[in-house]
Amino acid sequence: MQLEVSRDVFRLAQVFTISRGSRTEAKVLTVRLSDGVHRGWGECVPYARYDETLDTVEAEIRALPAEFTRQSLTELLPAGAARNAVDCALWDFESKRTGKRVWDLAGLPAPKPEVTAYTLSLDTPEAMRAQAAKNAHRPLLKIKLGTPDDMPRLEAVRAGAPDARIIVDANEGWSAEVYADLAPHLVRLGVALVEQPLPAGDDDALIGMERPVPVCADESCHDRASLPALKGKYDVINIKLDKTGGLTEALELRRAGLEQGYGVMVGCMVGSSLAMAPATLVAQGALVTDLDGPLLLAEDRDTPLIFDDAGVHPPEAALWG
Repeated sequence: MQLEVSRDVFRLAQVFTISRGSRTEAKVLTVRLSDGVHRGWGECVPYARYDETLDTVEAEIRALPAEFTRQSLTELLPAGAARNAVDCALWDFESKRTGKRVWDLAGLPAPKPEVTAYTLSLDTPEAMRAQAAKNAHRPLLKIKLGTPDDMPRLEAVRAGAPDARIIVDANEGWSAEVYADLAPHLVRLGVALVEQPLPAGDDDALIGMERPVPVCADESCHDRASLPALKGKYDVINIKLDKTGGLTEALELRRAGLEQGYGVMVGCMVGSSLAMAPATLVAQGALVTDLDGPLLLAEDRDTPLIFDDAGVHPPEAALWG
């Protein structure tokens, strides 16, 4: 098996800001696997929040032995971006080799379109109201917040998109006190879900706290090993393939999370359609799908995912799987 790793950069359509900073481009790693006849590929987005860089993740991938399988990969690499790109490339390679779609290989029903959130990045209330108004036709908007003075932003977005379903992502930016103060207003403004209000290391404060709006674990939930620590704190888990280490573990985390009574959200880093394609399988029937990465880009892969009124469609075989 030949393994290649390359770096790709995709320009964003506009500056994207969260509580931890801003970016104007998506920098990703692309893994290609080949036996000389068939090729499979996958994409990952190294994330500084998890101490990942393009250099460290590429080094992890290049350190793999000459021979490995999807089953052995879980012992060779930890959950994270490196394993994600390789795992998804292995699924695509098997699909191309066998001529079967990935969902058939995984024993899953054929996927259907899923309505996806569209993310409004953190900005001034006036700018966020304008963003909301521009995208008010979308059925589901996600607001990036995470500062002590987010109330005017919440009010502005609701005013700009009075009919849209809204979810909020604080990206660990609130304290317990700020969250408690905002919670009644989240209800008043019709917010359907709040992601990671508190830092992952401080989320014990959620135990016993009233949660009038469902609270979703993002930075606190990576793979199945994360689940025991979430009890009593969260109602929903956000499954991202760059956290789980690929489609294989993402499907297992979905199954385990549902069995333990959690709602499922399927999210993404800011990447191309290649990164989102495997996640469309995990998103089937999810409480919330947030696979809008390609919608934030000024450029994308060839044969990109289709987004329309029905939502994000599963990938064509020419893209992945």
